[in-house]
Amino acid sequence: MKRRDIGRVGILSATALALAACGETETATSGTTTTSAPAQQAPAQKAAPSGPAPIIAIDGSSTVFPITEAVAEEFQKINRARITVGVSGTGGGFKKFCNNETVISDASRPIKSSEVTLCGEKSIEFIELPVAFDGLAVVVNPKNTWVDHLTTAELKKIWEPEAQGKVLKWSDVRPGFPDKPLTLFAPGVDSGTFDYFTEAINGESQASRGDFTPSEDDNVLVQGITTDENALGYFGFAYYVENQDKLKVVPIDDGDESNGQGAIAPSLETVGNGTYQPLARPIFIYVSKTGADRPEVQAFVEFYLNQGRPLVEEVGYIRLPDKAYDLALQRFNDRVPGSVYSGGAEVGVTIEELLSRR
Repeated sequence: MKRRDIGRVGILSATALALAACGETETATSGTTTTSAPAQQAPAQKAAPSGPAPIIAIDGSSTVFPITEAVAEEFQKINRARITVGVSGTGGGFKKFCNNETVISDASRPIKSSEVTLCGEKSIEFIELPVAFDGLAVVVNPKNTWVDHLTTAELKKIWEPEAQGKVLKWSDVRPGFPDKPLTLFAPGVDSGTFDYFTEAINGESQASRGDFTPSEDDNVLVQGITTDENALGYFGFAYYVENQDKLKVVPIDDGDESNGQGAIAPSLETVGNGTYQPLARPIFIYVSKTGADRPEVQAFVEFYLNQGRPLVEEVGYIRLPDKAYDLALQRFNDRVPGSVYSGGAEVGVTIEELLSRR
């Protein structure tokens, strides 16, 4: 299948099912009605339900958005439903989810303890389902000729809170880099990608310098980096794949000499086999336990975890093993509530680790 345009945001609408005729056939040209003999009459077909299609409201991570959008498009081709998919960020999505404004929340990190509490205050139970694996791509403008890799220590030097007002030029990052301004782009503070990156690089979720251009829409970050040769930023790997003709990805050295790998660039292989660390993580959907009992939501989630598997790769993410999807489907059908995580982003979780927690 052709790669989808992952920059498209909006309401996805289904085409209503056609009403089937039963018993009588209208002949438009003659204006007459012909009634078949009982012995030749075709079995009556059930008419499509009348009234507006049921709505499934989804919001959350811009990273998970391309997968959910692709699944929703395919689902609506054969099911009577209207699915809305928003991109207010993982944190913004959980606020809506815990306020009962949505039935599914896209999340690029596990739910935080504070969000669990918020949902509990509204008596909203949730089912946590992993849907893919993702790597965070650190990228620069293609005109940047001096960066061939960065270390996690240098990323920390750039992004830690103490860097604000001090690390302002590329020459502040590493001796030998040019005396050019360092322009930074990153997901906004409601983003799960922001949470994960700051946890992995700075050692604390949300700990970051504030003098960067933020956006919950990764396409805005792509646009900013492609128009500034001094720019550096990070976002989900799929957005790099979709724009790799106008971005330069930066291999990352995590300082672990035991693996003998040195700097590693994100790819489907390196993210999938766990060698691209610490910037690889599972991504999720969270389903309202009450909402899951709605027939259209039940059908959509089952479709997501079954027919949605190849769509994960189509939009540039790492597909989980079939066993992981089967376990997630069992978790959903058993309506197992809660999270298997300790309350937020966890660094270094591999696909094998994810399987062991299911």
